[in-house]
Order: sequence, then C-alpha cells, then structure tokens
Amino acid sequence: MRQKFFLSGNFKGYNLAAFQKDLLAGVVVGVIAIPLGMAFAIASGVKPEYGIYTTIIAGVIISLFGGSKFQIGGPTGAFIPILFGIVMVYGYENLLIAGFLAGIFLLLMGFFKLGTLIKFIPRSVTIGFTSGIAIIIFVGQIANFLGLAGVEKKESFFENIIEIARNIDTINIYSVITAGICLVTVLLTPKLFPKIPGPLIGLVLSTVIAAIFFAEHVPTIGSTFGAIPNTLPQFGIPNITLDNVIQMIRPALVIAILGGIESLLSAVVADGMTNTKHNSNKELMGQGLANMITPLFGGIPATGAIARTATNIKNGAVSPLSGVIHSLVVLLILLLFAPYASSIPLASMAPILMVVAWNMSERHVFMYVLKTRTGDSLVLIVTFLLTIFVDLTAAVEFGLILAIILFTKRMSENLVTAKALPNLESKNKKVETGVVNEGHDCPQIAIFNVEGPLFFGAAMTFEHTIMSAINYKPKVLLLRMGKVPFIDITGEASLASIVRDFNKHGVVLLSGLSDQTKVMLQKTGLYETIGQENIFEHTGEAINYALEHLDRNKCLGCKHFAFKECTKLSQSTTIDPKE
Repeated sequence: MRQKFFLSGNFKGYNLAAFQKDLLAGVVVGVIAIPLGMAFAIASGVKPEYGIYTTIIAGVIISLFGGSKFQIGGPTGAFIPILFGIVMVYGYENLLIAGFLAGIFLLLMGFFKLGTLIKFIPRSVTIGFTSGIAIIIFVGQIANFLGLAGVEKKESFFENIIEIARNIDTINIYSVITAGICLVTVLLTPKLFPKIPGPLIGLVLSTVIAAIFFAEHVPTIGSTFGAIPNTLPQFGIPNITLDNVIQMIRPALVIAILGGIESLLSAVVADGMTNTKHNSNKELMGQGLANMITPLFGGIPATGAIARTATNIKNGAVSPLSGVIHSLVVLLILLLFAPYASSIPLASMAPILMVVAWNMSERHVFMYVLKTRTGDSLVLIVTFLLTIFVDLTAAVEFGLILAIILFTKRMSENLVTAKALPNLESKNKKVETGVVNEGHDCPQIAIFNVEGPLFFGAAMTFEHTIMSAINYKPKVLLLRMGKVPFIDITGEASLASIVRDFNKHGVVLLSGLSDQTKVMLQKTGLYETIGQENIFEHTGEAINYALEHLDRNKCLGCKHFAFKECTKLSQSTTIDPKE
C-alpha cells in the first residue's frame, strides 16, 4: 500500500540527466512562486510569510504524495475570496482550522474514490465562479495599485467598490509609477525574454526604483505587515474546539471542493502537455494530506497551481522531484533574503495579481458560453454574479442546483411516449408512430413507443400520456421499452400505477427491456406482478401474443386494419365467448 501511495513508478529509470532537468525546472518555478505566494497571502488577508510557508510545505507534500508527476502545489488565486471572507468573519486562527478540515475532506474524497465525480461539475459552473473570482481579485488590487489611503477592506465586493470610490482622491502618484513599472515589466518580459520569470523581474525592478527615488512615499510589506522573518515556520496546533469545527465545516467543504476542482484541472492540463495520465483519487489524498499539515505551520490552504505546473513542464520537469526542489528553493530564499522582502512596495504586488486575475478569467470561454444563449448561459451568469455579489459558497451551491434543474428538464423532454402501429406499407412492417390516426388505430390493442430515460423528471408526463390516450380501455396495452436506457424508482412507480389500473380490465405487455430496467422491476416485484409470460424480447412476439387474446367478436366489421391479420379477423364468423 505504501509503495502505491508514495511515488509509485515516478522514478522508474531515473538518472542524472533527469535530475538536471528537474533541478532547472524546480529552480525556475521556485523563483516564480515567491512573489505569487506572498501576493496570494496578502490578498487573502494574512501576512505574506504565510504564503511562503504554504509554498514550502504544501509544495513538498503535494509533489511526493499527489497523483500527478508534474503538479506544483501552493496557494492560488482561486482561494483568495473564500480565504479573505473567512479571515474577515472568523479570524486567522479559524482559517487554519478550516484548512485542516478541508484537508480531511479531501483525504476522505480520495480514499472513497470520489475523484472522478469532480468531472461531473458543469463547465458553466467552474467558468462562472472562476471568472467571478478573477473580477474580485482584480478589483481588490485597485487600491494598492493607486496607493489609496484610508481604504478599509470589506468582505462584500460592493462595499469594497464604495471604499475605493470614497477614497479615490487619495491617489498616490508614486504608487502608480511603481505599479506601472512592475506591470509593464510583467507584460513585456515574456515577449522579450521568455525564459525569465516576469513577475520576479517586475517585482525586483519596481522595488529597486521605488527604494532609490521615493522610498518614504509608498507603503511596503514591512510598513504594513512588519518584517518577514528569515526563520523556519514554527509548528503549532490550532485551538480546535467542537464549536469551531461546527462553525467552520461549511467553509471547509467549499475549500475542499474548490481545491479538488483546481488540483484536478491542473493535473488534466499536465496530462495534456505530457501525454501522461494522473491518478485523480491519489491526487485528492495528496492534496488532503498537504492541507492537514500546512495549517500546523501557519500556512493557508493550497492546491495544484495550473500556471506553475505548466511552467514546470515547459522547463523540462520529468518527475515530482522538481516540485520538491521548487519548495527548497523558496525555503533557501526565505532564509537568505527575507529581510529584503520587507522593502517590496504593495504597489509592486498589485499588478502581479491583476495579471493573474486577467489570465484566470477565461474571458474567451465565458463569452463563448454566453453567446450560446442556452441553459448553460443562465448557469454561467448566475454563478458569476453570485460569486461577485454574494460569496463563492452560495455561487457553487446555486450554480449546481440550477444546472441540475435545467439538466433534469432537458432529460425529461427527451422522453417520448407515442402511440404506434406496424407500418404495413414498409418492407419489414416496422412499428412506427407516424402511421396512427383516427381511422387507423386498433380499438383493442394500444401500442406505445417509449423512448428516453424514465426517471423522476419524466415519470408524471409518461403516466399522464399513457392514461389519457387509452381512456377507451383497450384489452391489451403493449409498451415498447427497447429505447428506455434506465428507469429510476419514480419511473417504476408510474409504470406500476399504469399496470395496476390497466390490469382491472386488460393486460399489460412489455417488450425490449434493457438489463437495468429488468433488474429494477425484479427488485421492486413489478416484474412478477406483470408476469414473465407478458414480457417479451421482441415486439413481434408481443403482438402475436396480443392478437391471440383479442375479443374476436369486436374484430368483426372493424375497418381500422391496424395489423396484417385484421382483414381475416374482420371477416370471420362470430365466435362464442364460451368456446
């Protein structure tokens, strides 16, 4: 079991050349991760060093115990709104508890093999809340970009907009210059020097210029949060109580779901870039373990980072060792250069997060889904707006509920229940719905084609269609169910109601049952109620059986000629019912 969970197969055939590739990739990603870790922590409402601690600890654990060879773990922008909300409402200590509980949830999700269920979350929901998060992050950095004074950070997006507008007259030109230098550098570096990490160059260049020319005129990490300690993170157990656990379960569950989605999306991206396949359940267990241990060292929740994972792969990573090296690089820089980080202006951090927000907004996909003007468009807009104006928890919940409702509606519309008869003009006498009309419909045998899933969303319509169409009480009801892929307990109940009502004066025949439908009817006892003799593999057999049980006297003089046998039956002599 240990071998399967720990680095299973990731170092097969590993050699010095592979190590050199991992070393280069790990160093590059480690350098990139430093400004991002601090920026994500600050935007989440905690001290910048907590983002660095998360990068170090979670990065190692996710690389060693996760299900993707190339995954780079750490704090990400997707968590910012939910973490900031927790800090504002419950405080930093409870954020650690929420992160620990989220780790337990993720571990359990992986243990019970729920990794594959993440893929059932609609794309419209994930795009909706991702775009909403991007807006929140972007707007949240306007105050630092402009150097506004007196801005109080609020949990509500709308209140933050009001705060920015209220203090817009306090713009600090030095902060704008600093932020502008960093932004231009971040945007131009990938085009001019694609091998060099733009965020780090932008951070260093803008910090140096600000320190030389207007050091006392821009707020810095040190002046706002205090000096960043160049020491290892200290171990400590949060004050976990029953009340705290109960209070933080809901936020923790949101963190776990969001972390699971983000990490598995990142793993899928890595698969596409390397032609490999990750283990989704193992990935969730690795994420869970990381989020359980990281809070014990003051770290915030972590997940797989798509951009850093992609950078890791582009720089030649071949194993999880690159992720471990990335964390060690961050640790080394923390120990050696932490005091210098205190001089970084907050205005230098703002454009880095703004670019992250712009890149994660998926604006092209957003507009594409919006233009379809379908139910997915509605789900997208609802999730997007709720993420911005309410919170991420409500957005995911309502988005999923709305998606389920719309899906149920679409599925219910796929069930078609229509009267049918053999098409006597066709070569194979195929049973079709289009041949039934007022003058061509057997008074004694009612045949219905049932096509589509017979489940709770369609059961009532199915029952109503059948019962309203056979109010003349034919002797035989034949339901052709070969195109019913599955039936749930509600659909079974509707079918049972039809059988009970119809058996009072006639007989119900079924044909073409799928394996799932047959098993369901056997489990509920309806199969026995209908009787095995009334259930057929093929429609032709069922029609022959029905014709043998007609009231021949009612066939005399009938002009409907629904079946090929009708010509003979309508001209036969009267038959004594006692015979």
